[in-house]
Order: sequence, then C-alpha cells, then structure tokens
Amino acid sequence: MTTGSTAPTDTAPFADDWELWHREHERRRADPHGFLAVTGLYWLDEQPTDPADAPGVWSTGPEGPVVELADGETLTLDDTTITGRHAFGSIPERGGITLAFDGGVVEVARRGGRDILRPRRPDHPFLGAYEGTPTYVPNPRWRISARFTPADEALTSEVGAAVEGITHVYPVVGHLHFDWQGETFRLTAFPGYTPGTVSVLFTDATSGLTTYAANRSVTVVLDEGVIDFNRAVNLPCAYTDLATCPLPPAENRLPIGIETGEKTPLSRVEGVIADRGVVAGHLAERSATTDA
Repeated sequence: MTTGSTAPTDTAPFADDWELWHREHERRRADPHGFLAVTGLYWLDEQPTDPADAPGVWSTGPEGPVVELADGETLTLDDTTITGRHAFGSIPERGGITLAFDGGVVEVARRGGRDILRPRRPDHPFLGAYEGTPTYVPNPRWRISARFTPADEALTSEVGAAVEGITHVYPVVGHLHFDWQGETFRLTAFPGYTPGTVSVLFTDATSGLTTYAANRSVTVVLDEGVIDFNRAVNLPCAYTDLATCPLPPAENRLPIGIETGEKTPLSRVEGVIADRGVVAGHLAERSATTDA
C-alpha cells in the first residue's frame, strides 16, 4: 500500500461526517456518569479510606477491594444490592467495575498495579459547566494512508502516566507507517476498544501550544488503511487531575505539527490532596486558541 494523503475530492460530506462523529464523541464525554463527573481519585491499600463523595469505608488486600457500608448505606452492582461488608475479589489491570449509589456511581478499578476508587457524580460542577472542546477545522489532507505491520504477540511497551508513581504496560499489536512531506514515520499501536481497531497515543509539535501537552489519541480502523488525524482526541487527563492516563511511548512523539483534531480544553479540574487521595478542587480556565 502506498502512503500519503487520501483527501476526498468532495469536502462537504467529509466535514458533515466529521461533525456528526465529534458531536457523538462529545455526548459520550459529557455523560452524567462519565469522566467529566469524576470527583475524586483514591489509592486503596490496607488502611481504611473514607471518601467524602461516595458511601462506605474502603481498603484492599488479599481479597481485592473491600467496602464496609454503614447502616443505611447501599451500593448496587448490576441488579444486586450490597450492604455491610463486601469483598470484590481481584481486579485485573485496566479492569474495573461500576457500582451505583444514591447520588452517582463509583468506579473500582486497577491502574498501574494499584487498586483505585473514583466516584462520579452528575452534580459535579465541572460537568455542569462543560461547554465543549475546541478543535481545528477538519481538513481532509490529514486523512493519511498508512501501512500496518503486526508485532510479535509478546511485545509490550512500558509508558509513564499522567499521575506520578505509576507506569502502564500495554501489549503492542503492531506499528503504523505513514509518509508526510517526504518523511516516513512509524507509530506504535496498542489494542483498540473495538475489534479491528488499534489505538495510537501521540504528541506532536503542537503539543503544549494549541493542543494538550501530555498526549492525544487516535483510533485507526485497520481495514481502512488510513490514519485520520482529524479524529485525534483528548484523553481524560486533559480535563482533570483525577485521571491516570498513559503517556505516549517515545517513538510516538512526532516532530511534525498535527494541526487538526481536538485542541487543549478551555478548563480543567485541578485536584487537591485529600485523605489517601485527590479530590476535585477549583477549575483552571485558559483562553481559547485560534486555528493555525
């Protein structure tokens, strides 16, 4: 397969399709129980943690995460009501469960080898104030042909995280090769969220200027043979300190400016240290950026 731009000749349908896609992406992002609703990030260990924004007293150990609920407190897992003491068992890395309570949900997960707790509340002021993420104007020239080469099944990549003290280890499913203005680039690809896709974390020459400094992500449908950088999106850490997002591997730090996709959000939640964790603090505002 040759590599280079696959820009469509009729740009109106392209722009309309992008608009529908981004509107749906924003809808999912602003879900009442989505990441913009996260109010705390608690690191569990054998010492009891009593979050102010979710029921129960929490710890973790050989039984996995454990909650002790007081009289009158309940959690709901699927259709099962939990009361009193409950052990959830071992949670796999990047796995998790979501429990409902009166006032929101709480995510119990494992990130970087540690069990964590993240309440999500629809009444979180940040979620209520969210008005969308600025973007570049979609441009078909950033829809670029690419060639995928599968990796050895045992290949992994260890990357840093948006929070200090942990690392993430991801299986490498392969590499994407593309040409841009006479240069060839290779990107490491991690598993995608749906069959037939891969996920690419990257930074570029716009990072820290018009786009979020730490990372962006783009999903690639392998059968299409294209990287559509117009669909580069922010990870949750662009919006809140209460995220453990992975950072791109070194080889995915592009020296070129990918002047398309989502820009730096106009506001983010800056966390404050709480008992055994971090909770939502004030909102940090920034000025809008213009299209380059």
